[in-house]
Amino acid sequence: MVNHTQADAPEILALGEAMVEFNQAQPGEPNWLQGFGGDTSNFCIAAARQGASAGFVSAVGRDRFGELLLELWRSERVDTSCVRVDESAPTGVYFVSHGCAGHQFDYLRAGSAASRYAPYDLPLDTIAAAKVVHLSGISLAISVTACDAAFAAIAHARMHGVRVSFDTNLRLKLWPLARARAVMLEAIRQCDICLPSWDDVTVLTGLAQRDEIVDFILEQGPRVVALKLGRDGAYVATRDERRVVPALEVNAVDATGAGDCFGGAFVARVVAGDDPFTAARYANTAAALSTQGYGAVAPVPFRATVERLLAA
Repeated sequence: MVNHTQADAPEILALGEAMVEFNQAQPGEPNWLQGFGGDTSNFCIAAARQGASAGFVSAVGRDRFGELLLELWRSERVDTSCVRVDESAPTGVYFVSHGCAGHQFDYLRAGSAASRYAPYDLPLDTIAAAKVVHLSGISLAISVTACDAAFAAIAHARMHGVRVSFDTNLRLKLWPLARARAVMLEAIRQCDICLPSWDDVTVLTGLAQRDEIVDFILEQGPRVVALKLGRDGAYVATRDERRVVPALEVNAVDATGAGDCFGGAFVARVVAGDDPFTAARYANTAAALSTQGYGAVAPVPFRATVERLLAA
């Protein structure tokens, strides 16, 4: 693993787990389409497609699935020098089955390379040289050592004046609600940019009004909150101003990864110098466009496409 200097470090670093996806082509048939998943990886790719300098911090196994992920990131111009290859643990995979009851997700991630990531694996110089470090609730939930690494990364970033971005992404299959609440609240206290989703944050806080939720989060410490509201856009708030930024209306076919796309595009534009409301307008457009195709990665738009639509 390489530690970067200020001159060559990615501006945006995302920390978490990526996995290889197998999606059932037709219900009841043993045919699977191979793709990719992982919220912080999706975030990173979305940021890179908007022109940001982005890098991923994680681990993969020394297996074909790990190679596929490394090939994906390199093809997307995501820096992989902070991805550790674990000689003794596998890359996580998951399966999406389709039936009468809808989608079923089956994860094979226990003991994965990313879940074994620990504080001593962190690229501290690269973190110190970045502009934003991004994590999610899943980054904290996959294991105790990964959670420790996430908080060590947050502490190191804050020590060096690097902003921290946090997306709630609550997954109750990974941990009980009481633990999720305690740990994620501490992460919210230590972040600068909070990117909660409505369904997550209402469960985490027990609040049901937008202003109550935003007030609660701002009181914890973040300077910017972009509350994702799906088709209703985003409710963006700073300590001085708040407003709903409407979504772009499209004919959506698959919302998989749309929230990750929003986050990656939002942080990319903030790093580029946009104010949070302008960044949210851009990110809403990118996220809406990402719902017009299938999967979390392939339909994420590039900057030129988003800018053409905004100009029109």
